[in-house]
Amino acid sequence: MQHIQYSLPWSAPGTERSLSLFRFGSGPRKAYIQASLHADELPGMRVAVELKRLLSELEEQGRLAGVIELVPVANPIGLAQMIQATHQGRFDFASGQNFNREFPELAEMVASQLEGRLGSDASDNVKLIRSLMRTAIDALPAATSPLDALRRLLLRQACDADLVLDLHCDFESIMLLYALPPHWPVLRSLAAHLDAGVALLADSCGGNAFDEACAAPWLRLAERFPAANIPSACVATTIELRGMADTGREQAEASAQAILAFLAEQGLIEGDWPEAPESRCEATPFAGAQYACAPHPGVVSFLQPLGARVKVGDPLFEVIDPISDRRSVVLASTDGIVYARERLRFAQPGLWLAKVAGRIPIRHGRLLSD
Repeated sequence: MQHIQYSLPWSAPGTERSLSLFRFGSGPRKAYIQASLHADELPGMRVAVELKRLLSELEEQGRLAGVIELVPVANPIGLAQMIQATHQGRFDFASGQNFNREFPELAEMVASQLEGRLGSDASDNVKLIRSLMRTAIDALPAATSPLDALRRLLLRQACDADLVLDLHCDFESIMLLYALPPHWPVLRSLAAHLDAGVALLADSCGGNAFDEACAAPWLRLAERFPAANIPSACVATTIELRGMADTGREQAEASAQAILAFLAEQGLIEGDWPEAPESRCEATPFAGAQYACAPHPGVVSFLQPLGARVKVGDPLFEVIDPISDRRSVVLASTDGIVYARERLRFAQPGLWLAKVAGRIPIRHGRLLSD
């Protein structure tokens, strides 16, 4: 195991932040796994603890057939953001920006340099594109903030990976995945190992989140250079490891084992591993997800458990104003699965309280909320 530490610039005098990366194994293929880019989403960090332990054992046993890189704390900036004992790890205090948005657009950065240099050999094309991606990130102007530097560093580490797993969670949630539609045939097995209930698929979610920043450039370059043989060389997904409170040991151990079983199927780990069970996961368009909000302030009572299957018109939650006694029941606007709920129980204007994964697109434009 190699433990590599990268210093982040723009620390205040007398302070320093660093990003730790653990590298295991060797071989032609690479998987990159990071946890808690939203720093208050701790289930991924807890799973990373188990992954680091198990990968160390597998490396000692000589069972790693590829490179596996693990970043257990992908956001040291947000990890330190506390206000009155409450963790605020989703948005950067200095800029107000979401830590998992606006990563560099790699396809745009390298496309002009690929003119006339691509051919029919997929392997040669992949090597060239990855080399240009790394060079393009290194050639960017100096970072102007710790957040800017963090984004570049994370993408620089992941841009040459065959598989990218970004470990997150929602407020209260079932296990689910976000992915690009062409990658679902590969990721279906991962969903089965994790016992995920939903996979939300979209060609573009808007905002250029980390998983999309890693995987989408290959699809965009293939569209731009149709005569060249450009494979989808990076399969990336965001894994929502249930809810923010789901940091139990047994859950973390099971998730780590599921991830390693999937990596073994992908040829990165040798030995006997459990086969993927029959998947119960429904792959639905991300545009089909209902984000249900309250029509007025008040205390919230949820009327559906996580994982419930609902029909149009079924009640999702009720909101009651304790002063006026105004009561509203918010209904499902699509058939689907209740996959996430807000952890707070007081309705705020414009903020979602429940999410339902439906099969029919009902949203357009930017799909990710901040």
